[in-house]
Amino acid sequence: AGQPGPSPELPPEPGSAPGAPKVYLETYGCQMNVSDTEIVWAILQKNGYARTKELGEADVVLLVTCSVREKAEQAIWNRLQHLKALKARRPQARAPLRVGILGCMAERLKEEILHREKLVDVVAGPDAYRDLPRLLAVAESGQQAANVLLSLDETYADILPVQTSAGGTTAFVSIMRGCDNMCSYCIVPFTRGRERSRPIASILQEVRMLSDQGVKEVTLLGQNVNSFRDLSEVQFQSVAAPGLSRGFSTVYKAKAGGLRFSHLLDQVSRIDPEMRIRFTSPHPKDFPDEAGTVKLSETSPDHLPQVLQLIQERHNICKQLHLPAQSGSTRVLEAMRRGYTREAYLELVHHVRDSIPGVSLSSDFIAGFCGETEEDHLQTVSLLQEVRYNVGFLFAYSMRQKTRAHHRLQDDVPADVKKRRLEQLIATFREEAVRANAALVGQAQLVLVEGPSKRSALELCGRNDGNIKVIFPDAELEDAAEPGAPGRAQPGDYVMVKVTSASSQTLRGVPLCRTTLSRAAASH
Repeated sequence: AGQPGPSPELPPEPGSAPGAPKVYLETYGCQMNVSDTEIVWAILQKNGYARTKELGEADVVLLVTCSVREKAEQAIWNRLQHLKALKARRPQARAPLRVGILGCMAERLKEEILHREKLVDVVAGPDAYRDLPRLLAVAESGQQAANVLLSLDETYADILPVQTSAGGTTAFVSIMRGCDNMCSYCIVPFTRGRERSRPIASILQEVRMLSDQGVKEVTLLGQNVNSFRDLSEVQFQSVAAPGLSRGFSTVYKAKAGGLRFSHLLDQVSRIDPEMRIRFTSPHPKDFPDEAGTVKLSETSPDHLPQVLQLIQERHNICKQLHLPAQSGSTRVLEAMRRGYTREAYLELVHHVRDSIPGVSLSSDFIAGFCGETEEDHLQTVSLLQEVRYNVGFLFAYSMRQKTRAHHRLQDDVPADVKKRRLEQLIATFREEAVRANAALVGQAQLVLVEGPSKRSALELCGRNDGNIKVIFPDAELEDAAEPGAPGRAQPGDYVMVKVTSASSQTLRGVPLCRTTLSRAAASH
């Protein structure tokens, strides 16, 4: 989950009808919401809406919301006050401004939103986006309209999102929705519903379309991507359930049948050798091969290599893994219902590093969960030191209604203690990330150019294979394939950069040459 905050806006689509109602979309929270915003826009575009990046031009304002922490919801309540004023100032000659709350907060707080803020016209949960044209039509008549039904099968598989990310270089592709893990702190199963996977064929179609559009990096998205299972093809419905990582357990029974994440990853990585593949977020328990205890069953399609092996073997699957730990204390992990101990998690980390040399690791941590003692906290500090992550997402615990923690546990760590512990975790993470990133100084890194650096138009910015930001001067560069034809790197180009310095979040370097993903892999 990223920090909540509005995402950048986009120009109106070419070809939208003159006089079409204009919609302004604002995205808060995680990458799933960025992906959902594109689904919402695809549905509305088909129904005759135009898109605007000017709030003042909009006839409809839709906020795609997040409920993961109190702070994320507060940002929406604050934004609604701003929209209330905008609505009140709207000239009588124009049709009334319609405001919609979409996504997780809509799911969690439907009644409160409709009653507390009369200015909200439409409330739609994550599985109700197809219903938006009808909901907006009801709102046109002056009534409030809501649909927060959760579905057991909605994956929006047939809706190809209208891609809108920076420069068209990178894109997110949603592969599944919902989550069945029921970690005690987490609202996601209640706001996004049960786990269901999109048919592989529709995912491959979308990735091919993105490849044709020149997109150079795709991130496969889901709340729990490595428990993916596509049940749409009859011949694979009797496949045995995979085992779990050694020392891991679940709150639900093993699920047999279906094509698994390793099959999807294999297929996606074969589409375009010049397209990088990432995925997020996996759950540490769902790496069945990882402890080396579980061999593929005889019924596995084509005896596929498992996920870690694919990452290691395929040049275009990024050597980067998100392994959300949440805590370094076995006692707290048990209270969180994560299904593993500190020891099992560390064993998995060591196995991952043995399997994928040079892998970049990221993680999520919660400071101050229910009942966390100082000793528990220090175990998390020591886990951060032991693993030394390249990227970290760290937050203070925020109690959410409906969760098991809300029913069974006490939010008993004082706010000031949470704040202090979080600051210590962040400081520890940064110290270790500086060391991890410093190990790359002097090395050549392949960087996918995203565009100019935010701080200087004379520099370019991109990411290396490990998903670490790299900044380097924008200069005339030789092309490895065509020596003697120098040119400047453009967004979507791959550039070899020699790293000269590192901080906890960024690498800096000097560009060596333009190249391709395949050529760079071949020369390694």
